[in-house]
Amino acid sequence: MRETITAILVDGGFYRRRAAKLWGQDATAEQRADELYSYCFKHLEDKDGGGTRRNLYRIFYYDCPPIDGFLFNPITGANENFGARDTFKWQTTFFRALVGKRKVAVRKGRLASTGTGYRLRANVQRDLCARKRTADSLEQGDLVVELGQKGVDVKIGIDIVQLAFQRIVNQIVLISGDSDFVPAAKVARREGVDFILDSMGVHIADDLAEHIDGLRTHYRDFTPQHVRDTKPQTNRPTL
Repeated sequence: MRETITAILVDGGFYRRRAAKLWGQDATAEQRADELYSYCFKHLEDKDGGGTRRNLYRIFYYDCPPIDGFLFNPITGANENFGARDTFKWQTTFFRALVGKRKVAVRKGRLASTGTGYRLRANVQRDLCARKRTADSLEQGDLVVELGQKGVDVKIGIDIVQLAFQRIVNQIVLISGDSDFVPAAKVARREGVDFILDSMGVHIADDLAEHIDGLRTHYRDFTPQHVRDTKPQTNRPTL
C-alpha cells in the first residue's frame, strides 16, 4: 500500500471564528496557535483504509493581516487607529507563533482598499427599515467592522490545484465551510487526490458535499490545552 502524504489547508478566518465559539474567545495568541497546530494533528491520527497512518506534508494557513490604519467611526465621528488596538497586537503575535512551528506555511492575502470599514449589524438595519429605531438611537454596539479581503480564497484554490497536479500529496484535508472551493476540489479528485473536508460542525452547501471524498471533523473529541488548564480541579479524597 502506498504511503499517505497529507496536506492540511486551513481557512484562517473560518477557523478563528469557530475556535472562538467552540473553545472561548479569551485564548492568548500563542494558545490559539498551539490549539490550531494540535487540532490539525488530530487529522493525522485518523487511519486510512489499510490502517496506514497519515504523514504530514505541510500545514498551510491562509488569512489576511490585521487592520493597521485608520477607520472612520460614523457613531463617534472620529478616525480610529486600529494599529494601536489589542486585536492588532494579538493577530500579529498569532501569525508569528504559527510561522515558528515546524511544517507550517502562512499564506497572507491583503485587505482591499474598498469594502473595509464599519457597517450596521443586520438586525439593526432591519429595525431601521421597519422604523422600529431611529438614527439618533444608534450606539457603538450596533456597528461591526467589515473587512474587504482579497487573495485568500484564490491562494487556497491555487495551492489545491498545484498540490494535485504536481503529485506532491495524495490527500488534502481542508478546514473550511466555504463552497467557493468546489472547482479546486473537483480538480484534485480528478487527479486522484483523496479530498477530506472539516467544516468543524458547520452545515455545508450541497454542491460542496457532492465534490469531496469525506466529511470528517474532530471538534467534538478535541479539548485544547488552554481549556484543560482552566477547568476546575476536583479534589479527590486521599485513600
